[in-house]
Amino acid sequence: MAEAHQAVAFQFTVTPDGIDFHLSREALKNIYLSGITSWRKRLIIFKNGVLTGVYPASPSSWLIVVIAIMSTMYARIDPSMGMIDCINKTLPVNGYLAVQTQSVLSAMLFATGLWVSLILVLRYILKMLLSYHGWMFEPHGRMSRTTKIWATLVKVFSGRRPLLYSFQASLPRLPVPRVDDTIERYLESVRPLLDDEHYNRMEILANEFKKDPAPRLQKYLILKSWWATNYVSDWWEEYIYLRGRSPIMVNSNFYTMDLLYVTPTHRQAARAGNAVHAMLIYRQKLDRKEHSPMRALGIVPMCSYQMERMFNTTRIPGIETDFIQHLKDSKHMVVYHKGRFYKVWLYHGGRHLQPCELEMQFQKILDDRTEPQPGELKLAALTAGERIPWARTRVKFFSQGINKVSLDAIEKAAIFMTLDEEEQGYDKEKLRSIDFYAKSLLHGKCYNRWFDKSFNLIAYKNGKLGINAEHSWADAPIVGHMWEFVLSTDHFLLGYTEEGHSKGDMNKMISPPSKLQWDIPQEDKGEFCLTYEASMTRLFREGRTETVRSCTMESTAFVHAMKNPDKTNEERLQLFHVAAEKHQNMYRLAMTGAGIDRHLFCLYVVSKYLGIDSPFLKQVLSEPWRLSTSQTPQQQLNMIDLNKYPQYISAGGGFGPVADDGYGVSYIIGGEDLITFHISSKFSSPETDSYRFGQNIRQAMLDMKALFNTKKDKKI
Repeated sequence: MAEAHQAVAFQFTVTPDGIDFHLSREALKNIYLSGITSWRKRLIIFKNGVLTGVYPASPSSWLIVVIAIMSTMYARIDPSMGMIDCINKTLPVNGYLAVQTQSVLSAMLFATGLWVSLILVLRYILKMLLSYHGWMFEPHGRMSRTTKIWATLVKVFSGRRPLLYSFQASLPRLPVPRVDDTIERYLESVRPLLDDEHYNRMEILANEFKKDPAPRLQKYLILKSWWATNYVSDWWEEYIYLRGRSPIMVNSNFYTMDLLYVTPTHRQAARAGNAVHAMLIYRQKLDRKEHSPMRALGIVPMCSYQMERMFNTTRIPGIETDFIQHLKDSKHMVVYHKGRFYKVWLYHGGRHLQPCELEMQFQKILDDRTEPQPGELKLAALTAGERIPWARTRVKFFSQGINKVSLDAIEKAAIFMTLDEEEQGYDKEKLRSIDFYAKSLLHGKCYNRWFDKSFNLIAYKNGKLGINAEHSWADAPIVGHMWEFVLSTDHFLLGYTEEGHSKGDMNKMISPPSKLQWDIPQEDKGEFCLTYEASMTRLFREGRTETVRSCTMESTAFVHAMKNPDKTNEERLQLFHVAAEKHQNMYRLAMTGAGIDRHLFCLYVVSKYLGIDSPFLKQVLSEPWRLSTSQTPQQQLNMIDLNKYPQYISAGGGFGPVADDGYGVSYIIGGEDLITFHISSKFSSPETDSYRFGQNIRQAMLDMKALFNTKKDKKI
């Protein structure tokens, strides 16, 4: 009970001699330090909020404008053209202040209005500049004079030292494409998939849709684009993610891996301690809006709004739809190990726990030999199954009493971590080691991950790490941004002792982890259920993703040529360049708001609201994505020089298949010499085999490599 006494600032005992007070200096000190930290955090958030609110100007520029206006007044010049005098006459304090004081106040009000107007003008100019996307369609390595001038202007109007959300008000809105353009590109995308008869039928449906009801649906979308910040994102989050009633494990959640070749320590608790501390540093910078905004080419800012819900966030199940619960702050995390759940405080005396202190906490959990409570072992499997049974179970058994307290601890935790009992990671001596690593990150044992949390940190027995992330709140690059920071900070900033322990001075008076308690009835036990290329649209405010339909006439022509023995390597290489250029152009169209699938999706939503039945939209939205692909971003932060430290390359991450008989393929391009593929498919489908598909990809890559080798040999 020593920990309980430490938590009480003062105690008193009633004795025959009176009341005896006992003060705990340690507790009072912690209360004082916590208060200081809290107020310091509020002040920093307020200061950064002001800096973001006036960006690209600065608070000091207000003073400059005020001084300039006051100077002109003393020089008997009126730059306001009579506005200062009008303000002076309409001030409600007229008659209560001296004439000179009123004049100064009026001038300051005019200067403030002028300053705000200048900020709005600067933002509007920057927004107009950011609406230019010609730079994206220029050949790689070449930049036109127009683009060079544009880039210079963007740098000038972007200001200095922007914070995370400094550019949000300057980002352009995602435009609604023309219906004709969307339909034309859609028909182009399905042409290589359909024979003449089916294509002609689809063309007729498309033309009928173009005449009616497309114009009516388009008007509603344009109206929404004027009113809402982004005409896609809220519907995409609700209808694609939160209203889905199937399991989010495999179907929605995705994963990302640790460094491929390096494991800084094999001590599980130490690696977890460093990772959690690095996450706390990242979260602190996130709360204070101190991260630098991501910029394409180091110039063009991208939207940062998805980062807001990274921590302290949980997807809550519902009968008809789920919702995202996000807390402004959370001071604890929850750890799962061998079927037990533990609550771990992340602060002591107003500061984050040091890596060594976190290691101590996690080691206590690893050393705990107590058994799980009845029903606790596979409790997390509820988050892996169908959403409706989980929602009903949550209301029936977890809405009151000790179960509600424990569930609240999980759902309100800043971070959820599993101390896994397995050893995972890439091992060149073990065949398919990375396959088993990927499977463990994607679904584990189905009951040792809390799939509803914004992300699960997974720490393996041999010191390897990984992430399983819920998809509704953000896309993979957002999680990847945080993960790059964590991996870099872990090794290059925090480090380990020679024995592999976390560094730092330890306070042994910290309260130990506390086990969550459950009272689970018998009736809730042992039951649980188990070609798309993603492109980002974060050049626009609140942009998320768009689809690149990568199966094109050009790409199929290249594939046919590779299988045709009558084609020469020169012809194949030419077709490859044409297909690659086509793919890149489609990617650019998607990134600049001219994609087709989100537009069609929103048209479909409007048609449902209006009760309009469209055979064309019904056909488009029912098409299965048997091949779903996505590229994992690399080097978003540039915290590691991979030329200097090539062993610190990451293996990226992956996700599950979209269709029951399809594949989910994620890939990461690790520099010039490495491409890692993550391939998933369902055992229930006799048509799919991830290992076979991976071998086919490998052979296709070797075949394409041979084309370029032939070209080099001829030059020699």
